[in-house]
Amino acid sequence: MLRHLWTCNIPSHFSCRSGPRSGTLSLRQWESRGRARETQRPKPEQQASSSGSSTLRGPSISIRKIKEHDSAFTTKDFAEKAQEIFIEAHHALTQFNKQKLHSLVTERCYPEMTRGNRYKTISWRFVESLEPPRVVHARCPDMVSKGNLYGQVTVRMHSKQTLAVYDRFGRLMLGSEEQPKDVLEYLVIERHLINPYGQWRLHGKIVPSWAPAKDPIIKTVMIPGPKLKPGQEFDALNYEVPKPEAVQWSK
Repeated sequence: MLRHLWTCNIPSHFSCRSGPRSGTLSLRQWESRGRARETQRPKPEQQASSSGSSTLRGPSISIRKIKEHDSAFTTKDFAEKAQEIFIEAHHALTQFNKQKLHSLVTERCYPEMTRGNRYKTISWRFVESLEPPRVVHARCPDMVSKGNLYGQVTVRMHSKQTLAVYDRFGRLMLGSEEQPKDVLEYLVIERHLINPYGQWRLHGKIVPSWAPAKDPIIKTVMIPGPKLKPGQEFDALNYEVPKPEAVQWSK
C-alpha cells in the first residue's frame, strides 16, 4: 500500500448517491425516472422549512451552478473527460506513480485505490467502450460552510476491461490478463468549485446493492508430500501428487 500523510482537512462526502436500480442498463429509462423524481421534488421553501438546509438541488440547477464556476463545462464533453481521468488514474495506480495519482483522484478515493496493494503487481487495461459515457446526475452542495461549493457529477461508463492481480511471489490472485470483462460503472467526479485552481478528480464509484459480488481471490495452498530419507530424491519415488479441489476465499 502506498503510504501518504494527509495534512489538509478536506471533506469527504458523496452528494451524488442516486445509483441505478436492478437490471438497469438503459440510459433512457434511467433519465426518465430521474425526470419523474424531479416533478415530485418539493419546492425550495418546503425543503428549507422541513430540513433547514438548501443543499438539495436538481441536476439542471446544479449544472448551471457548475457552469458559473467552469464556463467550459458541457455534459457531452465532460463525460469523455471523466473517462480519460478514470483511465489515467488506473494507469498511475499500476505504475505506483503516487504523485500523478494524487492529481487525478480525491483524498477520499486515494486510500481506497491503494489500500493493500503494497506488495502486489496490478495489470489493468482499458479495452474499449461498449457505450458512450454519459452524465446521468449532478449535485452542487455546500460543505462545511455556506458558499463552499463542491461540484459532483455522476458519469455512467459501460466498457470492456482486463484486470489481473499478482501477489509478491508472482502468483495470480485475481482476474486474467487475457479475458476482458464487461464492466458497468457509475463514476463520481468532483471539483472544488470556488478554488480557481481546482481540477476535476475521481471521487469514487456508486455501487448499487443489487450488483453481483466480486470474484473471489484464488488462495495458494501447500500440499504436504512424503517424508524423504537422507539421500533420497522425490522424483525417484514416482509419487503421485493429489489434486485438491479449488479453494477460494474472499478478501
